[in-house]
Amino acid sequence: MSDTSKSERAYRAIKHAVIEQALPPGTRLPEDELGTHLQVSRTLIREALARLAAEGLVEAGHKRTATVAQPTRAEAQSVFEARACLEQEVVRRVMAGWTPAMGAVLEGHVRIEERAAREEAHPVCGRLAGEFHIKLAELAGNPTIARYVSELVSRCSLILAVHGRAHASDCAVDEHKALIEAFRQGDGKAAVRLMVSHLEHVQDRALAPERKAPEEDLGGVLGRYLARQPEPSTRAGRGSARTAARSRTA
Repeated sequence: MSDTSKSERAYRAIKHAVIEQALPPGTRLPEDELGTHLQVSRTLIREALARLAAEGLVEAGHKRTATVAQPTRAEAQSVFEARACLEQEVVRRVMAGWTPAMGAVLEGHVRIEERAAREEAHPVCGRLAGEFHIKLAELAGNPTIARYVSELVSRCSLILAVHGRAHASDCAVDEHKALIEAFRQGDGKAAVRLMVSHLEHVQDRALAPERKAPEEDLGGVLGRYLARQPEPSTRAGRGSARTAARSRTA
């Protein structure tokens, strides 16, 4: 296997592990450990990490130790805004050049999504849902747009890991099917509307409201929990007292 193939293999392995949340945000990625586990040189690992850093999935660290990126909510908002703009253009371009072969490609991918959903492989479902959008962008016929959509989709997967709720595979599959049907019907306006709605649903999950712990002092917390405990029986208390007295006199 050539060095190029090895580097690509290592890159995809790390990328999929990040997107499927097997490597959570903040995870350290030491070059020597990655090289050992992926059976490639540190030079090739650096190449893979550099690509992932350019895509916003990895942050370069000190002493050659990168980490899985942890995007802020402000960064997440800007990513979704850019993605919404690009994917609406993707839909228009696909609609303009639609062919039955395009439908076959997208439906084939949806079947893979459905199989993963039946197997309840939730992390894989999330990755496959993103790859549907990447395939759609590739069908738009503009390599630059396809590259940027791929990067934004990957970053959205990371955002979901940091800030979001679990992937809803049934919703994603149904919405992807509805989009394909709009293409088949030649209804460009409906296709754009469906894409906008779909991305809004993804963004709602990705940017779920932050849950802040209520500010309460120690006394307040313990007071609430003490109130839930049953009151001790008075009779039992007196009996215990008499037993203790007899023990002392004995």
